[in-house]
Amino acid sequence: MKTAAVKSQEVESSYLAGVRSNLKSAGSVFITGGSPKVVEHDQGEKVRAAMVDRRMYDRDLYASMPHGRGFTILDRQRRWFFKRVKRVMAASVIAPPGPLLGSEGSPPPVTKAQLFEHLRGLMTDAKAPHLIGVCSPSGFEDDVWNAPPEFAHLKLVLIAPREDGGWRVSSADEKLDPRLSKLFDPEDVGQKIKRVRREVEERSADLLTGGLSAVDLAEDLALPVPLVNTALAEIAKKDPELRVSRQSDGAMLYRGAPVGPGEEDGSMSLAKWIMNLFSKEGEEAQKINVLAERRASLSSRINRMYEDIGKLEKKEEQLRGEGMATDSKVAKRRIAGQISRVRKDISRCNTSAALISKQINVISTHIHNLELAQTSSTAQLPTSEELTEAAVNAEEMLEQLNASDDLVSSLEVGMAESAISDDEAEILRELEGDAPESTAAKAREPSASRTDEPNKPEGQKSRRAQAE
Repeated sequence: MKTAAVKSQEVESSYLAGVRSNLKSAGSVFITGGSPKVVEHDQGEKVRAAMVDRRMYDRDLYASMPHGRGFTILDRQRRWFFKRVKRVMAASVIAPPGPLLGSEGSPPPVTKAQLFEHLRGLMTDAKAPHLIGVCSPSGFEDDVWNAPPEFAHLKLVLIAPREDGGWRVSSADEKLDPRLSKLFDPEDVGQKIKRVRREVEERSADLLTGGLSAVDLAEDLALPVPLVNTALAEIAKKDPELRVSRQSDGAMLYRGAPVGPGEEDGSMSLAKWIMNLFSKEGEEAQKINVLAERRASLSSRINRMYEDIGKLEKKEEQLRGEGMATDSKVAKRRIAGQISRVRKDISRCNTSAALISKQINVISTHIHNLELAQTSSTAQLPTSEELTEAAVNAEEMLEQLNASDDLVSSLEVGMAESAISDDEAEILRELEGDAPESTAAKAREPSASRTDEPNKPEGQKSRRAQAE
């Protein structure tokens, strides 16, 4: 299991590698001077000092820790005999070593005071404009995201890893060029599309009764809507049952019925069109696709309506709290009127949501019936006559097989009985307990051949007689 220090070091390496790749691809978007200077920096000494304070002298532990690495690019411009700094760009990582060396578990988010001290060390020239991207493996506190520290001539971009594998990139300056913010995003387009694909796979159950909106996915994954639209289009191309519907605010991914080649893009030949005109083949698939698109649109609409109902309920709860807290009868009467209007709005929204829910139920039932009809038509099941004929043939074959098996068994037994000798049969009866007592007694008596001298050649007998 990876420790918090190892995870933080991986985040540090991924972030810096991504920023370097973005700068290499962007070219001279930021650097316009003739002689830029790159300065590498890290905070390894702070990590070493924190380990010494805790009496930790493990080199492997020191190597696995994030060292607060980064780099600074000085865009210098020659003026007479001197080089003046025109602008500064820096990418840095802030990871306080104390919580990573302790036993607190995951380190806490970076505070505004820690970020302020970190930025002071990165400011090289107070007169030159600075663009600094600071990444925190443990994230930032909410007040840092909402109101980060401000410096003169500083444009700050905050970066933190997300739980789904992406990155949160935010800038408090609305006037900052989006191209400059993208320089500090270590996730490329391919990785973002993969993240959208993983989210669609995890939420595939929503495609059975509705659809996935590109706007909702973009909000959940912190991605731009056009990129999510492109990702949904690529996902639909690889699955013949998935469809993409273009909405006013973005794309909608839903599950339909597979259609034949040329039916979706309108490239069907005239002969094929005439054949389909006089046949009902493919009609169910087209109906299913139209109904599935309508169901996905209604599902998206009812989800937004439920969100509005939740907001109205929160507003009602807030008004109730205000009415109970105040002692003025005039204020209570005014708040009572507001609560009454909010409850009426909630009732209307619930009625509309119930109506849409019934529509979705009817459409889903109709789609289910069409899918059953399409499945039965494409299966090409055999007729009752064919099933009966096959059953009769199978029964006759089994009877013949049983008769052959009995014949083979009888032949094997007959051959075994004929192949046994008389001695073997007598021994077999003796082993089975069927041998007569005389035979058993005879077998127990000593044989004459055992007491007498065994048969020997004639020469040996004559020599023995001479000896006697």
